[in-house]
Amino acid sequence: MTLTSDSWLTLIVSLPSASATARMRIWRAVKTLGCAALRDGAYLLPAQAEQAAQLQVLADEALQEGGQAWLLQVQARNMTEQATFQALFDRAADYTPWLEELAQARQTLSALSAAELQRTQRKHARAYEVIRKIDFFPGETSIRADAQWRDFANALEAMQSPGEPQPTAGNIARRDRMQYQGRVWATRRHLWVDRVASAWLIQRFIDPHARFLWLDAPADSPADALGFDFDGATFSHVGERVTFEVLLASFGLENDRGLSRLSAMVHALDVGGTATPEASGFEAVLAGARRRWPDDDALLADIGGVLDSLHAHFSSSRKT
Repeated sequence: MTLTSDSWLTLIVSLPSASATARMRIWRAVKTLGCAALRDGAYLLPAQAEQAAQLQVLADEALQEGGQAWLLQVQARNMTEQATFQALFDRAADYTPWLEELAQARQTLSALSAAELQRTQRKHARAYEVIRKIDFFPGETSIRADAQWRDFANALEAMQSPGEPQPTAGNIARRDRMQYQGRVWATRRHLWVDRVASAWLIQRFIDPHARFLWLDAPADSPADALGFDFDGATFSHVGERVTFEVLLASFGLENDRGLSRLSAMVHALDVGGTATPEASGFEAVLAGARRRWPDDDALLADIGGVLDSLHAHFSSSRKT
């Protein structure tokens, strides 16, 4: 989350010397909430943070333990004071060891089993989420952490989906759409970002009467089918371009404003790079749709509507 409010909450607690257990419990709680420690027993939190309501709970707990507690609202008097408060929430010290662990884990991925890969992903995802939830004022380290996590997640996805294509070198030939009508198109089943976006692109802008085959393995592709997004396919990764971008270039669709914006999102989600604002939302919707629709035809129909809406939004020059 990113907060801009100059309003802050300060929790001040004082507990009897005999309440060591309660003191430790409250200290752990304020740390989990992301509070900055002003001094022993005095903690600061942005008033607009989701966690702010929990400060009253901690104040009540201190009173129940026979201590004293005050929850005060504080306003930054000027921009300098606001910047001073925000600096207390710099999460670089939290991200740095996590990034180091992520880099070390990246070097060991090839030796892990499928189950170990899943456990590794869950472990680092949980650790990242803990930091991200209290990263109220994201900065350069936050951006680097997001990029590294996406690269790590993409590496795991590639290892768990061994059919992921390797990029080839060379130019992308321009093709005549009229020669690609009513064809059979084939790609790997269990559609993910690049494949589902490419299938949508084919259906909406290249071959409206396309029929799709969802393959268990690329070797299952019929000789007369147009393969996409696997090694040896007619359309797949070329250089730094993912399959969606290759299709755009192949059929002269790169000047479409909406498709260009979609291609940036697909690229970021498929191979990493500069994240777009919509990427994480689309990724979450697709992940949910994959759980709802084990059938790839139904998945394409569902996500196709999402991509239609995103394309319409991106194609508009109006800001709403």
